[in-house]
Amino acid sequence: MTETAPVLPWKVRAAIAVGGRFLKLLGMTWRVRIIGRDRLFVRPAGTDPVVFTLWHGQMLPILYAHGMRCGILISEHRDGEIIARIVEMFGHFAVRGSSSRGGTRALLEAVKQVRDGTDMVFTPDGPRGPLHSYAPGPLILAHRAQVPIVTITAHADRCWRLKSWDRFEIPKPFARVTVLYGEPKRVDGEDVREAAAHADEFGADMLVKLETVARLAEEGR
Repeated sequence: MTETAPVLPWKVRAAIAVGGRFLKLLGMTWRVRIIGRDRLFVRPAGTDPVVFTLWHGQMLPILYAHGMRCGILISEHRDGEIIARIVEMFGHFAVRGSSSRGGTRALLEAVKQVRDGTDMVFTPDGPRGPLHSYAPGPLILAHRAQVPIVTITAHADRCWRLKSWDRFEIPKPFARVTVLYGEPKRVDGEDVREAAAHADEFGADMLVKLETVARLAEEGR
């Protein structure tokens, strides 16, 4: 499914190129500890795909540390195009659309990608929040593709937080970054309506994981 990407001014394109390289260099200074990812690396290529869920504001440290190419659902507005280009610089690819624009088309494309063996990343509180509010999109995707959901949460001991709705996190140079992968969890339900009804349950689990990764980070100091 091919869509024409928005045309960005050359100054914006230049800023993306410079900013992307800066973020890569910044990430190289981080001291990253990853917990629970090993079992995902032993999967044969193209088999046993999963839907990863992460909070929108933690996208940067998680995608930097992730180490496995995947598709990422990103909104179609201009800010989404900027994020999509940065995501591609980190070795991933974007599936464009959101709950507000292009949602059905993007979901169908995401289901196809997963059925073809590609992991997908979903930010359930994106693209506009509220912060840590779990929308049912990843549950519908996982249910339709018949794959499990794996949560990813992170904690940085020192970071900048942007004044945006998601409090976007940029770990500072030489920050200690801890990333926690949850156990794969299937979405119960006879249909997508029943699957979507588990949003509060999965959202509460991600908030618990956020507390857990902060505790593990403190214990690992």
